[in-house]
Parts: sequence; structure tokens; C-alpha cells
Amino acid sequence: MNIDIQNPELQQRVRDQIQRGQFHNVDELLEKALDALEEKRAVAPAPRRPAGRKSLAQLFADSPFKGLEIDFERDPDCGRDVKL
Repeated sequence: MNIDIQNPELQQRVRDQIQRGQFHNVDELLEKALDALEEKRAVAPAPRRPAGRKSLAQLFADSPFKGLEIDFERDPDCGRDVKL
């Protein structure tokens, strides 16, 4: 597989990293970059809920309508009659 880097600044960054001895070749650089990206995504914390806000499960559990057995289901829409 051939990969072309179109951005000249990125090309220079890759060359600099290899010349400094950080990596032996482009394959090693890409492997380390992709590993770091996957690790960062795996460790990413779950989004935090603002203080005082309930989750959807808590909202329904604490609902004043809990236990009233209210039916919120809609009647099916059968459409309207069309005369041809």
C-alpha cells in the first residue's frame, strides 16, 4: 500500500521524527500513532452529567406517575379514506 502525504508540514514532521531517531521508519511511526489513538479512545471517560441533573432512568424511577399504570400509547394512525 502506498500512502501519499499531501501536507508539506506533516511530511516534514514525519521526516524530523525519523531523523531524530524517534522511529526507524514510517511504518513504526504510524503503528505507534494508531496504538496511541486506540488507547486514548479506550480510556476516554464517559460524559459527565451536570450537577443536579438526573439520568433518564432516575427520572422515570422518581416519577410522580409511577404506579398509576397510565397508558401513554397512541392509537394507530390508519390514514384517511381516499376516493378514487
